[in-house]
Amino acid sequence: MVELVLLYKNPLLHTSLTLIIGFTFAFFKIPLLFLYGLQTYIHPDSQPQSNGARAAIRRPGVDGYQPLSSKTAAELKKRNKSKDKSDFDENNAQIFRLRLDQAHLQSRLFVDQYCVAFSLSFAALLSLLLHNFLEPPNNPGFFANGFFVPFILSISSLYTWATLLAKVTFERSASRRSEKQFSVVLGVLGLFFGLLFVPEVVSSVLEFRFGVPFDGFWRVFVAALMGCLAAFLFIPASRSACSFWIGTDQLRCNLSMMTCGWFTRVVLYANQVFLVFVALLWITPLAEIFVNKGDGMAKSGIGNAEKLVGNVGFLPCDFGRFRQWCMLGSSLLQIVALRPNLQMYLNEALLSWYQRLHASKVPDLDYSRAKMFLHNHYLCLVVLQFLAPPMLVLLFLGLSQVDGVSFGNGNFPLLHDLLPGIAFFKEVALFLAWWVTFLWALFSSAILMLHRHCVLYVS
Repeated sequence: MVELVLLYKNPLLHTSLTLIIGFTFAFFKIPLLFLYGLQTYIHPDSQPQSNGARAAIRRPGVDGYQPLSSKTAAELKKRNKSKDKSDFDENNAQIFRLRLDQAHLQSRLFVDQYCVAFSLSFAALLSLLLHNFLEPPNNPGFFANGFFVPFILSISSLYTWATLLAKVTFERSASRRSEKQFSVVLGVLGLFFGLLFVPEVVSSVLEFRFGVPFDGFWRVFVAALMGCLAAFLFIPASRSACSFWIGTDQLRCNLSMMTCGWFTRVVLYANQVFLVFVALLWITPLAEIFVNKGDGMAKSGIGNAEKLVGNVGFLPCDFGRFRQWCMLGSSLLQIVALRPNLQMYLNEALLSWYQRLHASKVPDLDYSRAKMFLHNHYLCLVVLQFLAPPMLVLLFLGLSQVDGVSFGNGNFPLLHDLLPGIAFFKEVALFLAWWVTFLWALFSSAILMLHRHCVLYVS
């Protein structure tokens, strides 16, 4: 019995860690505590109440509310003619600030899916981390080394994120129709890019070496993953860029309630700059700048200055590890910037209310009321969209660091003949981690550029 426990101690440790994480996250409600304290805003009820003002978070057009296009042309003309007295009640223009707690968060849409994805992802990541510290057993089989536990958790987590991203991307009323259509177009372009340029052209431009050429099923599979990621990440990246635009006060509104403090602004700027830097580290012309080429230059008859430049930089093996650490740091920084981005997403409704309130002498606040409802209602949906990219990068990066013996090729000779080698899977996982980082940097930078040139605006 003792020998059996010692033989399978690794899977027992992995299973125990997974159960402990699942119980702890469920008992203490860690996913909800992660969002605790965010400030949201609600409109007061426009209808007079016997017990005073009552905050309402309901869809416009329900229970006495009028739809967004409720003001007819005749009513607007009648309102403009009455110059002596205004029918605008300033009490209805008030806005309430509410600090979110567990009771509020549990009523939001997709809150259960968010808690499951959050817990499962951290269980998979910590299990992958534990696998790197455990000593391999004497019999490095697939079950004896325990790798099947973090592998199953990682695949389950990736599948969960893929299904949730597909669901929230095409959720009705959660985004504009034009954004959904553009997401589909980007997904098709990503699919064709994967079919046409991976791996032959990619290997000549990017620092990825897949080892073996892959065709047929694996080529289509990787291209489909690239297309799905391109389709699912566009709307979250545009929302993240909008949050960055508001949080760093690019609008110059100078309202402390809408923007971030100096430390949070530093986090937002560092997150965006570091994300672009990491995405560029795998491009071959730029990557060669950081690599030490002193040995090759010493043999050639070049000048001393060029020799000195060639001796500055990382060794090729160290530079590969440096890029992976940078990708890890970028993902962790995205998680740190998640709460400020969510707060700016909620502040976007406040900005809409402020703009509508000062747009005219008699403002129509139905639009801002609807926007506040939707931002409150879809809070956990946006959490999933903001949390998915760093989690996907961490999961793919963790899978790319496993040892070749972990799959136990000798135990499954049939699968060993059908599947490519472990080096192929590790390189594909690293490539997909970079692809998520590259898409997020590309989409967010493009949206920020459109905001800068006043093609897009926050309303």
